[in-house]
Amino acid sequence: METLRLTQKRYCSAAITAAIFAGLLFLLAGQEPVGKGLILGTVFSIVNFILMGETLPYRIGKSKRKTFLLALGSIYFRYIILAIPLIMAIKFEQFNLFAVVIGLFLVQLFIIADHLFRFISSTRK
Repeated sequence: METLRLTQKRYCSAAITAAIFAGLLFLLAGQEPVGKGLILGTVFSIVNFILMGETLPYRIGKSKRKTFLLALGSIYFRYIILAIPLIMAIKFEQFNLFAVVIGLFLVQLFIIADHLFRFISSTRK
């Protein structure tokens, strides 16, 4: 469980740091909806990633039926959580929809980038 928390901290910290810096750059450049959308999407992406990790132990060691129901419920709940920033971006002009979508995938992009970096650096050695 400690490894899970370290992994979450590593990727979530990197994602929110990048989103805040990029968001501030967009705000300074006069693109407030893009900056706000990027930060909003990233926050909900982090919440989704943490919820995924928190529900994982509840599915281990249960019956097949109970595991299936817990997994399905978790997925539906996380989809609802991810729909919130999308609906906000559609309804309110202060958030850019494309930036929200990028923010929603920012944690996953950092995970892929980290693995690619590790793969490339290991093949060079």
